[in-house]
Amino acid sequence: MPFALKSTGYAGADSVLPRQPILSPEAILIDRLRTGLIVVAISGLVLGLIAWFTGAPGTAQIIWTVGVVPVLLALVWEIVASLRRGEVGLDIVAALSMSAALATGEALAAAVVAVMYSGGTFLESFAEGRARREMHHLLARVPRRATRHLDGRLEDVPLDAIVPGDRLLIRQGDVVPVDGTVDSDTAFLDTSALTGEALPVRMARGDEVLSGVTNSGDVFDLIATRNAGESTYAGIVRLVEEAQRSKAPMSRLADRWSLGFLAITLLIAGTAWLVTGDPIRAVAVLVVATPCPLILAVPVALVAGLSRAAHYGVLVKGAAPLEILARARTLVLDKTGTLTDGRPQITAIERRGDIDETELVRLAASLDQASKHPVAQAIVADAKKRELKLTVPTSAAEIPGDGVTGVVDGRQVVVGGYKFVARQIGTEPVRDATLAAGAVLVSVAVDGRLAGYLVMNDALRADAPAVLAGLRQVGVDRILLATGDREDVACNITAGLGLDGIRADLTPDQKVLMVLGEHKHGPTVMVGDGVNDAPALAAADIGVAMGARGAAASAEAADVVLLVDELGRLVTGIEVAQRARRIAIESVVVGLGLSIAAMVAAALGYLTPVQGAVLQEVIDVAVILNALRALNITPKWNQREAARA
Repeated sequence: MPFALKSTGYAGADSVLPRQPILSPEAILIDRLRTGLIVVAISGLVLGLIAWFTGAPGTAQIIWTVGVVPVLLALVWEIVASLRRGEVGLDIVAALSMSAALATGEALAAAVVAVMYSGGTFLESFAEGRARREMHHLLARVPRRATRHLDGRLEDVPLDAIVPGDRLLIRQGDVVPVDGTVDSDTAFLDTSALTGEALPVRMARGDEVLSGVTNSGDVFDLIATRNAGESTYAGIVRLVEEAQRSKAPMSRLADRWSLGFLAITLLIAGTAWLVTGDPIRAVAVLVVATPCPLILAVPVALVAGLSRAAHYGVLVKGAAPLEILARARTLVLDKTGTLTDGRPQITAIERRGDIDETELVRLAASLDQASKHPVAQAIVADAKKRELKLTVPTSAAEIPGDGVTGVVDGRQVVVGGYKFVARQIGTEPVRDATLAAGAVLVSVAVDGRLAGYLVMNDALRADAPAVLAGLRQVGVDRILLATGDREDVACNITAGLGLDGIRADLTPDQKVLMVLGEHKHGPTVMVGDGVNDAPALAAADIGVAMGARGAAASAEAADVVLLVDELGRLVTGIEVAQRARRIAIESVVVGLGLSIAAMVAAALGYLTPVQGAVLQEVIDVAVILNALRALNITPKWNQREAARA
């Protein structure tokens, strides 16, 4: 079941699924202000240069000053606002350099710094805007209306009019508007917008479909299971908004580093002035130190990383969880629905008569269509996967908790527990089938005789060994299992996986204690999908919810939601987070190194204020472009290849 929201805060379809990226009025105003400042700064610089080269240096000085003042005033306003919040940033260096340049008559240098500073903030807005557009690409695709079946006719309705149980018509090329289940024989869906999967996915009747995927095949019917406000896309809206409001730990660390860098800048500038007696050298040092790549690279790289992770179906609730995810060292896994599929499957068939295995499954599944019991529905689902032709049973009767009786193709069939089946056919309730720990035995009788057993189990995911190996490759040192199941069941299902520890028979509060105890080994990730996992997810450094079919409570408590029911997406998410963080650090280290080297050169007199300003502009542009590489991260770990291996 796809994750839902406790309270979406959205009333209608237009607010749930906007056409354009969601921006607050304040964010829009800031973007416009930054655009206006860069226009003013560039205009002042260019017009001043024209005046200078036409023989009017006095006019040029005035024009350059006029172009600098609006940028300087906006900068001072930002510094005051930051100081009120208790934050000290490198914007102070920019303000000092422009002020000192104007005071010493270096209006051209001040104009270049103004262009440099306003250009840097503009490029930062552009970079964040590009990442924001990437994250909102999913939202922009979603339709506003849907086609619903009603009394033998079709009607066009807004999304907020759809309720669970409505039957919708999904035409070729349509984007699925709400979460639901396929009500046609087959459906071919393009899930790339949510999962990054390039090939269409074939869905059968009853399969779950997430909103936002595209119908790439023939028209099919969909039974809505959620309304628009509770469907997957509404969850994405909320996660994107949280991501945009977040501030990464590295960003806060950058703020702290800014004090040290500010001190170094003032020390070099002051020393150059005292030793040489030339204030221009101090101005050159201040100019070349403005603004520091530290305040540009980190947010750009991490927001770009959020965008890239979302492209692969890994929704991270902000830059802070992304940065912590990159440093994950311990992983705690729930069993049911996480390490296992979470639904019982037929793992063995034992015949006790002349009926072959295929016919045994077909008869049992045909009769079980009359039952809503999870085991019965699992048998039906297994038969559909085998593409068996089921028939409608007659005279079906269910004894809740025991089994079902009825007629299939003229044959009397009984499906249920071995004691129930034995009573129905008048024999002793003797169980002679092999049963592993945690398995469920379903007996099948046909025409008054025991026909065989279906052994049901919550099977280990087929790709589990490859996924765990992938997690080791991306730096996860400890992988533990935490489950409420019996220890023998847990050990049996995980045999050969090489786990570092198994804790069984755990209550929700015991899972929390286990997670808290793992913090000493480094950043801890907890993966789960049930309501009982929510407390442990909240207690972990990073909680990861299996969002495709997981409970709403686990998705709410988690920091990361996997939109696809594949544990391997976690490997992808960690790899994206690591590479985004690495790009951010590379940008900072290289940018700071170049800035400090340029400051020393300026202090020694090798750079004039104008030359230093131009050089720093080149450094800042290079840093931002390098940080934008995070938008093109392609994980090396491949889910499909790992599954085949």
